[in-house]
Amino acid sequence: MGTLLVLVSTPYGRYLGLVLNAIIVPRSPAQSKFPPTSKLLPTAAANGAINRPKIMHYQSQQQRQKHTTQKKIKNAIFYCLTAIFFCWSTANLATIAQNTDQGGLNGQEMRNLLDRGNLTEAVTRIEESWEEDYQTYFEQDFAARAKTAAAISKTLSRLAVQTKKKPALIYAIPRTDQLELILILPDRPPILRSVPSAKQEKLLSVVQELGSEITNPVKLNTTTYLEPAQQLYKWIVAPLEKDLQTAKIETLLFCVGAGLRTVPLAAMHDGKQFLIQKYSITRIPAFKLTDSNYTDLRNVQVLAMGASDFAETANKEPLPAVPLELGAIARQWPGQSFLNQDFTIVNLQSQRLQQKYGIIHLATHAEFRPGTPNNSYIQFWDTQLGLDQMRDLKWNNPPLELLVLSACRTALGDKEAELGFAGLALQSGAKSALASLWYVSDAGTLALMTEFYQQLKIRRPNDPPIIKAEALRQAQIAAIEGKVTIEDGQLRSARGDIPLPPSIPKLDSKDLSHPYYWAAFSIIGSPW
Repeated sequence: MGTLLVLVSTPYGRYLGLVLNAIIVPRSPAQSKFPPTSKLLPTAAANGAINRPKIMHYQSQQQRQKHTTQKKIKNAIFYCLTAIFFCWSTANLATIAQNTDQGGLNGQEMRNLLDRGNLTEAVTRIEESWEEDYQTYFEQDFAARAKTAAAISKTLSRLAVQTKKKPALIYAIPRTDQLELILILPDRPPILRSVPSAKQEKLLSVVQELGSEITNPVKLNTTTYLEPAQQLYKWIVAPLEKDLQTAKIETLLFCVGAGLRTVPLAAMHDGKQFLIQKYSITRIPAFKLTDSNYTDLRNVQVLAMGASDFAETANKEPLPAVPLELGAIARQWPGQSFLNQDFTIVNLQSQRLQQKYGIIHLATHAEFRPGTPNNSYIQFWDTQLGLDQMRDLKWNNPPLELLVLSACRTALGDKEAELGFAGLALQSGAKSALASLWYVSDAGTLALMTEFYQQLKIRRPNDPPIIKAEALRQAQIAAIEGKVTIEDGQLRSARGDIPLPPSIPKLDSKDLSHPYYWAAFSIIGSPW
């Protein structure tokens, strides 16, 4: 049935309809092979009234025979043509599907733009298409001003000067026939690279494999994730490697299409090292939906909240490392922290009215689920904040530099769930968000969060500024290189040891180098 629906929507299907219509429409007397009725009926003078019933009976029988013959011919031709077109469409279904969507990113119009090298218009179409994806999902009009490829390039150049880190933007567009990569560098025209071997179905299959291999608890002492991690690197990063090296790029902004929005980007591997060991990384919904202003976090205050235990009605697993997590933040940053019964939406809003906080850290369960945004939520002490309700909190007024959710879980591979995750900063009103793709162990989360805040904190006035994406990168590298370990009930790092409570489950490995422990965490939105 699906194939037949495709058939009738194609030029070939319309041709089939015309053929059948020609067969079905009755012929005119002039076209018919039978003589006109007037020639079959005798005149009244030649035949008496008594013979007329017999003649009428003969005419009716002849007509029925003709109709029966025509019906058999029609059916035979219909089934024959249907069989022919079914075989043809099965062999060309991918092409049919692509050609029927002329205006989409997987359609012929985008193909023509790319083939002509009109990357300026292609970037505009990509931005508009993905903006529409997020607006449809969140049922919001984000009213973002369009930005051309040239404007994006100039913005990247400005930020390179301000942050002392050269950024680049990578669009990854999965198409049925191949992967399209568009690279925008500071003060340079966009660059196109096509990857024919990365057909959409194959690409998304490897994406699923990487997520499965990294998160499988049975494989935490193996390197089975390397094969898909290296394959994705060859497809998504390697074609642009020389351009990135020539431009001395240090920060990558990934703006990707459906199926790629929850890829653990940091875990992609070039055969020698992980991508995060080479670049700081963020994922954005669209550049026009990203705050491109840089703010020094030197004097920012942190509102840290969370729960180690939840109200009985919440029916949530405890998070025993949360008190240590909040305590570690409070020791390094000015601000306030609230635990358990004080971890409520009302208190959060009350605190924001009393003090301007640049960072909100929520150490709690959060779920990005399939379906509409109200299926996804952040768990407070006794209630849930739906993803659809976040914008009502107006965290963009006063502006929130960073929202941290340290215990998230996302339905990997689901279209709606990945829109919720990749659009977290956008929907919350925060400039940037830091969240996890899957739930990491208590000890692993504590280790990475502690290291992240230590890296983010500028210790001396004359130190160069550190951007959020670079702080997360340094924390992830510390885990990869074994500079942060868990031994004898202690979280050990170059800055000292933190005793872990007995309630925290023991890990099978003392080090946190496997990507399960660090690759889940991602900056979403602005890396600056």
